[in-house]
Amino acid sequence: MTTPSLGVLLPRDLPADRVLEHARRAEALGFDELWVVEDLGFRGGAAQAAAVLAATERIHVGIGIVPAASRDVAFAAMDAATLARLFPGRVTFGIGHGMPDWMRSVGRWPARPLTYLEEYTVALRALLRGETVTTAPGAAVVLDGVALDPSSVPDVVPDVLLGVRGPRSLAAAGRVAQGVVLAEPCAPAYVRAAVAQVAAPTPPRVVAYDVAAVDDDEARALALARTGLTWIGEPDWAPHVAPLPFAADLADLRARCASPEDFAAALPDAWVRELALAGTPADVRERIAARGAAGATTCVLFPTGPDPVAALESLARVR
Repeated sequence: MTTPSLGVLLPRDLPADRVLEHARRAEALGFDELWVVEDLGFRGGAAQAAAVLAATERIHVGIGIVPAASRDVAFAAMDAATLARLFPGRVTFGIGHGMPDWMRSVGRWPARPLTYLEEYTVALRALLRGETVTTAPGAAVVLDGVALDPSSVPDVVPDVLLGVRGPRSLAAAGRVAQGVVLAEPCAPAYVRAAVAQVAAPTPPRVVAYDVAAVDDDEARALALARTGLTWIGEPDWAPHVAPLPFAADLADLRARCASPEDFAAALPDAWVRELALAGTPADVRERIAARGAAGATTCVLFPTGPDPVAALESLARVR
C-alpha cells in the first residue's frame, strides 16, 4: 500500500493576479505538489510552472498535461530542461494526446495519435538525458541529429508522465513513460484498472486528480463537490466510470437530465462519495488512503467553490 503524496490543482481559470498567491499558499499549507493544466484558450503549462516555481521554494510542480502535438518535441525538451535546470528535482513534465476536438480545431491532431505520442515520449526522454536523437525514416516524430546543448541538459532529469485514459495509451505509458496522470474522477476501482492496463515493469508514478471539498458537515462538502462533477456523465469520461458498479445507472441518469448541471444536482450522495474526495477531514483521508491502496502515488485535490485560494485552507485539513 502506498501513502500518496498530497497535491493541489491550480485552476485553469483562476484570475492571473491570484496565481502566485495560490502557489505560495499551497506551499505554506504543506501540500507536497502543485499541478498546473494547459487547456486550450487558457494558460500555457510551462509558463505557469516557471512562474510558480520561481514564487515558491519547496513545493514540487507538475505540468498535467502538455498536448504532445502542440509542440515540436525538441522545443518541448528545451522547456522541460530549462525548468529542471533552474529548479532541480522540483518538476514533473506531463504530456498526452490532448482533447481531440481541441487539437483538431488548431490543426494539430496527428494521423496516428498513439504512435505519435509513444515516439514523442521516447524522443523527449532521450533529449532530456543529453542524447542526440535521429528518428527512423517514416517516423511520426522527425528529428535529425538533434540534441540539447550540454549547458541545458538537467542534472536531475524530470520524470515524464502520460496523461491518458484509453487502454492502449495506458499500455504505452507502461512501455515508454515513468507513470501516468489520471484525470478526475479517480475512484479506487478506476485507479486499479488503469494501473493494471499500464502494466509497467516497475511500479509507476500514478497522479490521480479528484474534485475535492472538505467540511465538518459532510452534506455541505458533498453539495460543493457536485459543482465540480457536472461533466462526468459525458462520453469522454466513460472510462473513469466504467469500473464502478453504478456505471450503467449513471449513464441512464445523464440521459434523463436536460443539462450537465441538472445531472450533477441529481447525483446520489453515495455516488458523489465515490467520484470525489468530499466529506469531513477523516472521510477524505480514508478515501485518499483507498486510492493509495489502489496504486495512486499522488492525489491531486481539485478545489471547488467560489474562491479556490480560500478552499486551500479546508483542503489542507486532510494532511
